[in-house]
Amino acid sequence: MTGKLAMKLDTRSLIGGRMKSVRLTLLYSLWCLSAAVLSACSTPFCDAPGGLCAPQTAKTSAPPVIEYKPQPQPLPKPPPEPEAPAAEVFAVTAPGETAAPAAADGATPSAAVPVDAPRQGGRRYKVNLPPSASFDVHVDRVDADGTKWTGSATMSWHTDGSHYTASVQAGVSLLIARINLLSLRSEGTIDDYGIAPATFTEKRARRSETATHFNRDAGTITFSASEASYPLLVGAQDKATVPFQLGGIGRADVNQFGSDIDIQVGEDKEATIFRFQLVGEDEIETDMGKVVTWHLTRPPKPGTYSSRLDIWLAPGLNWYPIRIRNTEASGALTTQTITKMKELSK
Repeated sequence: MTGKLAMKLDTRSLIGGRMKSVRLTLLYSLWCLSAAVLSACSTPFCDAPGGLCAPQTAKTSAPPVIEYKPQPQPLPKPPPEPEAPAAEVFAVTAPGETAAPAAADGATPSAAVPVDAPRQGGRRYKVNLPPSASFDVHVDRVDADGTKWTGSATMSWHTDGSHYTASVQAGVSLLIARINLLSLRSEGTIDDYGIAPATFTEKRARRSETATHFNRDAGTITFSASEASYPLLVGAQDKATVPFQLGGIGRADVNQFGSDIDIQVGEDKEATIFRFQLVGEDEIETDMGKVVTWHLTRPPKPGTYSSRLDIWLAPGLNWYPIRIRNTEASGALTTQTITKMKELSK
């Protein structure tokens, strides 16, 4: 009896021990799962407190080192050099004419233009210059502040068909004395484009005389009062010859005034393009009677000149300039009107 009881107790102890071992094993497994280190627990039991194996840090291998060898990249191609802009060339064909076609590639032009030749101008106009004459001129001046004064001038135009001279003398008379305020003189030749100035001089009261040179061999316009140099365009004029060149254009073919007239004008320090436009037909009063004229104007051009220039040409009087008026930006007004004229022999 006693032996059977002892056997039962041993059996219960064994079963209890095994149950305890199972519970510990389950707890151990749950701990390993929660720590995500099942692989680090090599034995279910160890000497650590609680009989559980402390988790060990898993050894991780270093990532493989990949050696980077940059591949040589081809150098970018340089951008193509921009082509030089074409020079602005003014057409010089006369009305009704056509420009010569460009030479084909590889072809040799029949005649090369010399480097020092005068450059081509805006348009080539037909010109029939008026005969030589002298003029007496009445001058009216109104200053910007309203002050009025009058004066007189003489103007002359002389040509033999190959050469010319043009001059203007303007001043005021005080009692028995005359004071010259302005003196202009131009001389040169006549070519296929009309008047071709060589030298233009200008003298104003209390100022030194200035000279403008039209260097046809070099193709430039230069000045005594400035170091500037401008390309010489064909048909270029000066302030003394512009009215007579316009008269020659109208005398040759009045239809040329149907479009703007562009003329390069060399002044005392610079050369600019004067653009004249036809206003219409005017009848004006003069000491010679009523004269029918064609009225041309050069409006102000911002950045170039601020004054307005008006010229009245008389078709019935060889297209001579019967009246010239300059309106300054300040409002000052100067009007020159011919009172007497005389044609001269060559």
